[in-house]
Amino acid sequence: MYREREAGRLRGATVWTSVASGAGPVRVLPDGCLDLLWSSRAGLLVAGPDRTAHLSTSAPGERWIGLRLPPGVGPAVFGLPAEELRNRRVPLADVWGGAADDLAERVEAAVSGPGDPAGWPGRSAAGAAILEEMAGARLRAAGGPDPLGVRVAARLAAGATVAATAAEVDLGPRALHRRSRALFGYGPKTLARILRMGRALGLARAGVPLAEAAVRTGYADQAHLTRDVRELAGVPPTRLLSPPVD
Repeated sequence: MYREREAGRLRGATVWTSVASGAGPVRVLPDGCLDLLWSSRAGLLVAGPDRTAHLSTSAPGERWIGLRLPPGVGPAVFGLPAEELRNRRVPLADVWGGAADDLAERVEAAVSGPGDPAGWPGRSAAGAAILEEMAGARLRAAGGPDPLGVRVAARLAAGATVAATAAEVDLGPRALHRRSRALFGYGPKTLARILRMGRALGLARAGVPLAEAAVRTGYADQAHLTRDVRELAGVPPTRLLSPPVD
């Protein structure tokens, strides 16, 4: 049971909640984002930006609340370069120290209650609001996100080339690569590939044939899209687009 919505307090962020079925690992696709997570089993965690798909394994009935920060915003919230968290899931206490303990107590108090599914949506919304509040406060204390990260992510998400993006932000290739690793966890070419894959899969989920989705998002053809998805997601796009089996 997975649900997501736009965050109410942080522009561009996404709040998601889930209750694990225990049916097997869940494939989490790379998206250039950092997440602030709460798990009923593991507590508060930071999910760094993944280079390839992450297979998440949960215990049956484990509850999750996630705040997915837009690309380039996470470093200002967590106070670390994104590359230090790449492909990692770490306890928030390792990043924020004692502030994580206080946050954990507040979230636990908000989500505590009977285990019946009927009450979970309300409790998870209360927990998510606390995560948003804390992340927003940290972001303001840092002076907001790095404007460069916002500009680079927006241009690449719109399909601009890395060369055009570098020219627009007035940086040379090496400088853009260095700044991108700190902001996104990897260089701009990798981020561009990940964001393009997301656009193509979004079109396909909306009913656009894969061949057309490939051309509309800048792939040479459907075979090119399939190769890229296999490398980044670990499976072909048809596997990702197949409905889940009950």
